[in-house]
Amino acid sequence: MSEVTTGSARGHFRAVLAFVKSAEPRRPVSRRALVSDGIIAMALLVAALVAAGSDKYWVLAVIVITCGPLAFRRVFPLSVFFVVLVVVLAGRNFATYVTFIAIILAAYSAVVHSRFRGVALTAMAPAGFLVTADYWRAGSGLPRFGPISISPGPAVHEPAHRLTVVPFAPIHIFPGRLDGLTFEPTYPWRLTGLLVFVSLASIAFVGMAVYAADRIRAMQTEHQAATRRAVELERSRIASELHDVVTHNVSMMIVQAGAARQVLASDPGQAKDAMLAVESSGRAAMTELRHLLGLLSPAPSDRAAAGPGDDLTPQPGLAQIEALVRRVTDTGLPVALETGALPDGLPPGVDLAAFRVVQEALTNVIKHAGKPNTSVKLDYLHGDLIVEVRDGGRLIPAAGPVAPGAGRGLLGLRERVAIYGGELHAGPQPSGGWLVRARIPADPMAAPSDSTLAVAAAAVL
Repeated sequence: MSEVTTGSARGHFRAVLAFVKSAEPRRPVSRRALVSDGIIAMALLVAALVAAGSDKYWVLAVIVITCGPLAFRRVFPLSVFFVVLVVVLAGRNFATYVTFIAIILAAYSAVVHSRFRGVALTAMAPAGFLVTADYWRAGSGLPRFGPISISPGPAVHEPAHRLTVVPFAPIHIFPGRLDGLTFEPTYPWRLTGLLVFVSLASIAFVGMAVYAADRIRAMQTEHQAATRRAVELERSRIASELHDVVTHNVSMMIVQAGAARQVLASDPGQAKDAMLAVESSGRAAMTELRHLLGLLSPAPSDRAAAGPGDDLTPQPGLAQIEALVRRVTDTGLPVALETGALPDGLPPGVDLAAFRVVQEALTNVIKHAGKPNTSVKLDYLHGDLIVEVRDGGRLIPAAGPVAPGAGRGLLGLRERVAIYGGELHAGPQPSGGWLVRARIPADPMAAPSDSTLAVAAAAVL
């Protein structure tokens, strides 16, 4: 056996062992549930006693130990299952149909209510096999299963095939033509044992499906919580760094600009020095801002590994969409641009956000899907700017982001679009390919008049 095969086998064994050892929190059992379980256990106990029809103390003990623990099937589900299983296997000579109902009910309770669901699911199929094998050649010591005897009728002229059935007694058939022929049902529980195996296997199968669905929901919830924590942490870090590296320089600029305004007429030289200080502080602030934005942007190695299509220079707005599409098309990606009736005077932030959606979506197509046919659609409907980027390719697993910190583009886009009250959805299409769709509320801005500009300039001065 090769080392790869051995390592894979060990990995599977560890995964199975971890699944068996796993424990889950369970809700406390209510008093109503305990009462209902007690009623069910009592009803099964009475039915088993009636079906057994025996007053032997060991038969009564087997019945009580089989049905009694079901009253605690929610409190100790796994223990009850194993106790009932052992009693069912040991008391096969005194079994009734209630016995098999009890083992199926105990198995269901173990899967549904046990904290150790992995152990319960793993034990279902072996338990069903043991019950089937144990009852395959098992007889019955109860009076219900007497022999079936076939004997001749008293006269040839009497009606043939007369049937007489007596409960808990032999069944006599009088065909009238046969000499004494006796058939004894030696193995009465074969079919029932097979039904128990099918039932326990079905419980295990459905339980595994439910367990997988629960795990998927838990992983999705954990992923969403981790994403929210990451966003909150990133916002806090950005705010802290903005405060630390920018506030000081901006404050110095305000102070120096105020000093320059006060001495501008009386001492132009001092005003000049103050303005030089303002310029120096502004340059320092810009340097710090560039550093901060560099921390938030993808690493240069990521851009180099993505290929030439990732080198999409940031642009100020939708006016440069055609130029962006031309540059992407030159790299070999066929892109069709469809532009609806866009209003004039979009807010600058909305204009830039829409451009970023198209830029990031085209970048992801090149990085992850190769060069499929891609369409870009821009439209304005009911006060919302609609941006859609759709491709017809398939995700290439080998082309996914592998560098640490990669794959943050869509998260950043969602944050950017959410600032303006919009929504962004990205995901696979039923017909194949990937769709990125953004809806951004965008009320066009009115162009300022000359009088408005004059008033604003006077207020500044």
